[in-house]
Amino acid sequence: MQRSQTGAFSRRQFLASTAAIAGTSLIGAPAFAQAKLGKAVFGLGSIDPFFSAAYVAFKKGYFGEGGLEVEYLNSQSGPRTMQMLAAGQIQFGATAATAAPALTLAGKPASLIFGFDRKLTYANVIVRREDYESGKIKSLKDLAGKRVGATQPQSVTWLMAVYLMQQAGIADKVDVRPLGDLATMLGALKTGSVSASMATMSMMEQAKAEGWGVPIFDATTEAAWNEFMGGDVPGIAALTLQDTIQKRPEVVQAFVTALVKAQNFITDHSVQEITDTIYDDYLNAFPRPAIEKTLTIYKDTVFLKDNIITPAAYDRMIAIMGDDRQFSNEELKRVPYAQCVDMSFVERARKAA
Repeated sequence: MQRSQTGAFSRRQFLASTAAIAGTSLIGAPAFAQAKLGKAVFGLGSIDPFFSAAYVAFKKGYFGEGGLEVEYLNSQSGPRTMQMLAAGQIQFGATAATAAPALTLAGKPASLIFGFDRKLTYANVIVRREDYESGKIKSLKDLAGKRVGATQPQSVTWLMAVYLMQQAGIADKVDVRPLGDLATMLGALKTGSVSASMATMSMMEQAKAEGWGVPIFDATTEAAWNEFMGGDVPGIAALTLQDTIQKRPEVVQAFVTALVKAQNFITDHSVQEITDTIYDDYLNAFPRPAIEKTLTIYKDTVFLKDNIITPAAYDRMIAIMGDDRQFSNEELKRVPYAQCVDMSFVERARKAA
């Protein structure tokens, strides 16, 4: 699982991969106001409650209120979101916060412009209940010689799988398998194609609710998280190319302001009201009780209420990316906080509010 085997994203890989995704279809969001600022496409790297602020912004028409017509796209994975952003096929993306430094190092400077959360909600590991209860797999160390599911090579689920296996001392004994999207990961674990899977909280709750899945590493609890990371780490963030910030700052501001309004809605309303707003259109692939339980925990301990990614949180994320897991420490010196994070749009939106 060394970086030399899989390779970090390069400029060539980004540009070469865009041809294969040129035909991706878009789901149009309704225009709630005249698009004085024009149109933009917003790609979300998967379907999960951690994107709730984006779903609320679409459903409540907050983008249109700011004069921006935004189209929704399920871009299906972090690497795919990065590829599409690099190619100019989408103007904004929401995926792992690691995408901004990765894109910048690949020659497409990008900045994080809105923080969704303060924890890596996808840094959980689940196994089948039968394997857990039989004693076959009770901890991360028991995954030696086995397959663990992730989304794609160099995705954040892949990165966290590598990181956790290294922490457990079994990095060279585990086969981290790229499986595609979150639903495929869950199905592969359920059928036994892999012995364990990285999981978002909604995946974890679904597996538990259906009675066949058990977590062996749960990063969602405060105690476990603080022991694991020692403080906030941006998990999911919205980003755009720095070229867009320079050329269309008014569009970026309208986009971020809509997300800030959506976060305020989440903060000010009950989990039941939030679920009522977004479940049918965006999250109905999951059992509603699992979504409500996930949102309850996210709202209490995960969602970043001010949407500000701090320098300390960013530096913790960079530490996970380093030591040749995804990049060398020397490479990461070229992407400090000031280079890849721009919180000025969030700050202006909150000041105006």
